[in-house]
Amino acid sequence: MSEKFGVAVIGYGGMGGWHVRKLQSMEEIRLCGVYDIDPARNAAAVEAGVHAYSSLEELLGDPQVRSVTIAIPNDQHKDMAIRAMGAGKHVVCEKPVALSTDEVVEMIKAAKANNVIFTVHQNRRWDEDYLTIKRIYDEGRLGRVFKIESRVHGSRGIPSDWRNQKAYGGGMVLDWGIHLLDQLLMMVKEPVVSVYADLDNVTNQEVDDGFKAIIHFAPKVAGDPPLSCHVEVGTSNFINLPRWYMLGENGSAVVEGWDLKGKIVMVSDWEKRDAVPVVTAAGLTKTMAPRTEETIQQFPLPEVQSDVRDFYRNLIEAAEGRAEQIVKHREILRSMKLMEAILLSGQSGEAVHWII
Repeated sequence: MSEKFGVAVIGYGGMGGWHVRKLQSMEEIRLCGVYDIDPARNAAAVEAGVHAYSSLEELLGDPQVRSVTIAIPNDQHKDMAIRAMGAGKHVVCEKPVALSTDEVVEMIKAAKANNVIFTVHQNRRWDEDYLTIKRIYDEGRLGRVFKIESRVHGSRGIPSDWRNQKAYGGGMVLDWGIHLLDQLLMMVKEPVVSVYADLDNVTNQEVDDGFKAIIHFAPKVAGDPPLSCHVEVGTSNFINLPRWYMLGENGSAVVEGWDLKGKIVMVSDWEKRDAVPVVTAAGLTKTMAPRTEETIQQFPLPEVQSDVRDFYRNLIEAAEGRAEQIVKHREILRSMKLMEAILLSGQSGEAVHWII
């Protein structure tokens, strides 16, 4: 490229600062600057050696800025994105992109009307724990997979900023659920046929501070049962359950956490089904006794490496017409509809049956 791709960041909080640091590390991008409505945050940017625009109008009027990254509270995403696209800028919006499917449709229409790229920063598509379990799934190492569990746990409650307020688009379905759902929808391509959810309000009554959702996907092969997926976010968990747990006809896989500890256990001998009974205080069980060692084999998790900056590299290629944007409009809409189904089920106490 003859010149660097100019990007500005709107919002210089936690995620805004993260974007600034990533953009500064990329040779192909020129960080033009940031703007925040809080003067103290603009001052912090200047202190860190980053140009701070005096106003949003100045940022949007800068011809060097080809794309803006929006990292502000969720309820402000739609209006800010539409305004930036109206100024002819490509837009990267933080997740969740909006508060409803209707808002997303408005944003997509604005992108098409202004002939610019509109996409969402689904950065956790590059998480290596996700890419590891996805490789196991894609390669069919476990045979037909019939259950996937995906969860994240914390123990400090919901954040005390705008994320615990409904008016700003708070709650864990929108905050962390969107990550887990986007990952799941990128891994399982079959249609969603039903959703049942239970919302938690342990430390906060205004919005959910955790949830559990059972999502059923249509089977890959007609006649097979649906694939059952358990998605869970908790903020009052002092003992964490595995980040990923996948069950297939021929074995199981577990990824314990962010550090990628885990294993794959496969059946090596289907003919030998006998087992040594387990004796408990109240009796014995053969049904729940483990397989004998000679009938199973253990494997390490596959190694997968990634670079989240590939998201921005794709943005440049898409802006120059050399590639399709990696987070597509149909994917954005699908995950938004699934979040809405989870919230509806959690509020009604009933399963939502549909196909997306």
